Amino acid sequence: MSLDPRTPVLVGGGQINGHDGAEPVDLMAAAARAAAAEAGSELLLEQVDTVWVVRLLSWRYRDPGLLVAERVGAASSLRRTGYSGNGGSTPQVMVNAAAADILAGRADVVLIGGAESWRTRMKFSAAGERPVWTKQDESVLPAPIIVPDVPMEAESERRVGIDRPSYVYPLFDQARRISAGQSIADHAQEIGRLWSSFSRVAAGNPHAWVRKEYGPDELITPSPGNRMIASPYPKLLNSNNMVDQGAALLMCSVAKARELGIDPATWVFPHAGTEAHDTDAIAARGALDRSPAIRIGAREALAAAGLGIGDIEFIDIYSCFPSAVAVAAAEIGLPLDDPARPLTCTGGLTFAGGPWNNYSTHAIATVTTRLRENPGSYGLVTANSGYLTKHAFGIYGATPPAEPFARRDVQELVDAEPVATELVSYAGAARIESWTVVYGRDGLPEKAFVAAAPRDGERALAVVTGADDVAVLAAEDVAGRSVTIGEDGGAVLGCSN
Repeated sequence: MSLDPRTPVLVGGGQINGHDGAEPVDLMAAAARAAAAEAGSELLLEQVDTVWVVRLLSWRYRDPGLLVAERVGAASSLRRTGYSGNGGSTPQVMVNAAAADILAGRADVVLIGGAESWRTRMKFSAAGERPVWTKQDESVLPAPIIVPDVPMEAESERRVGIDRPSYVYPLFDQARRISAGQSIADHAQEIGRLWSSFSRVAAGNPHAWVRKEYGPDELITPSPGNRMIASPYPKLLNSNNMVDQGAALLMCSVAKARELGIDPATWVFPHAGTEAHDTDAIAARGALDRSPAIRIGAREALAAAGLGIGDIEFIDIYSCFPSAVAVAAAEIGLPLDDPARPLTCTGGLTFAGGPWNNYSTHAIATVTTRLRENPGSYGLVTANSGYLTKHAFGIYGATPPAEPFARRDVQELVDAEPVATELVSYAGAARIESWTVVYGRDGLPEKAFVAAAPRDGERALAVVTGADDVAVLAAEDVAGRSVTIGEDGGAVLGCSN
């Protein structure tokens, strides 16, 4: 088969766990050197013309891509840099964009990377200090934003104080349990088994931050080291951002790979990529346990690659919380418990590490390494931003695609799906669709958030603060129970059914 010389290939992925207090750009540079080592080319970094960096939270740089280029010896070849807004789907979006740019001749060698030194930064913060890390002069122009922020502040959420993922993803899992007709106990066991299987993968991943296998009961049972955050999720069912980690990907054209003498056996081909988003406001979702954007985005990515889900050997589903995995698996048509085909190659954000926006760079690096080790195989990476809001998908293969790389925006198909009416300031009676109870550091329930439907096809969000009602929400299955929402978004439970 004759390959178009502009065909994009992913020739190397590098991952670094930092334990010496290194700043983010140094972790990125180290990861880039590891990626070049995997590609087997010392000259590759010197010819990088594009550096795109995933948004950092642990330090502010005006143009982190420029600093990384300087550190890896690419300053003279660099033509452009880019930066992203916040969002975990960003790394896969960048790969999709880089593959399209290489195919079109707009780039030859692209470095995509990100890093966080969050653990180190929090140690400094706890001591009332700031690290002495790189500060760029104001003469350095800020890098252009090539992927915007994903909204996470709908008015219906802000009104009642739903302002973080650890409050929202439990609502999705409660809705999933109710839809499946599961008891609270059976559902807890299911998510415990799921996360235990992820920890098992992490235990065998040399790049994982936590390399320990946990049992299901250990994960779902609150304890001093595993306090309840928001039901049904104790700490070990939440993403772990307290890490110092970096990851980088190196992509180039087939022509450049040949010029540099990179062994074709190491080439991994992006076959297709898609992007789509569900409604920004969670109250407007057609159902809290579904994601049309995942179903359609994954389906269309596979179709563009000429593959079915049964053809995919290696899968990494974005895994900030169990509901993110379970909803995606249901939409894609994957079982939660297939030991022959785990839903992660890294171990997920709890165990492999959740470096804020950059987890999926680690996932792509891991999946492509597995593909290099298994000629003829295919991989799927899903990436997620916001509250299961924006999604990006990548299909990768250890063999060349039959058709040129295709990047598709499938939003028009998603927009045709039914949605709910978001009631921003509703006051009155409703029935409970889902809920989560938020716990304090002392292990006691503090408040609860409720998603409720006044009528079919409508949804309002509310907060419950009354101690007696919060205790009921923490102890009982209140699905379908009546609730009265006040003008301020506060709610009280009605009579039990």
